[in-house]
Amino acid sequence: MRRTDEQDPCIIVEWSLRLVIEKVVFYIFAAVLLFAAVMVITARNPVHAALYLVLAFFNSAALWIIAGAEFLGIVLVLVYVGAVMVLFLFVVMMLDINMARIREGFVRHLYIGIPVAAVMILQMLLVVGSGAFEPAVMPTPAMPIPEGVANTPLLGSVLYTVYMLQFELAAVILLVAILAAVMLTLRRRSGTRHQDPGQQVRVRKADRLRVVRMPAVKRDEES
Repeated sequence: MRRTDEQDPCIIVEWSLRLVIEKVVFYIFAAVLLFAAVMVITARNPVHAALYLVLAFFNSAALWIIAGAEFLGIVLVLVYVGAVMVLFLFVVMMLDINMARIREGFVRHLYIGIPVAAVMILQMLLVVGSGAFEPAVMPTPAMPIPEGVANTPLLGSVLYTVYMLQFELAAVILLVAILAAVMLTLRRRSGTRHQDPGQQVRVRKADRLRVVRMPAVKRDEES
């Protein structure tokens, strides 16, 4: 009698090796993520803290991809790393930040930050240790994902069919927020200088250059 794939020792070893490699990669990315998260709040230079946050986002995206949610990983890289963090770095590098004052504030609010961090860690431990997210407890999906099909096309099909109205409403709200930000930024302020490109193009040489004729004066010889 021929053995099936489930009974084949080679298949079992291959799957076991794949699971071990996946766990090792997961723990590597998780360790780097924890290191980057700690450095974000302990780095003395704000630019370095922002760069550590970029590293944390990249490792979080890798963890999402390992978990099978490649869409969330791609969005995390494109949106947060590609847009939000670039804006953070630009603002941090353009502002004149008083580092001594920041360090004083860190130490002064440390007695508040430590209890808040302890409460957050306790809540996460209670949620994870409750067993509510075990595979045996989780309900069976109503529409399971077929084998070999990524969740990105399925998510896109559901988003643009079932939740089309909500998606368009969110887009309109974001558009209104962008227009409001532009209007607040472009308002006229007294004492602010503005450039007029049309006037710059119409400028003539006589408007910028004036030739002055002065009589030549002989320099007195030094004694």
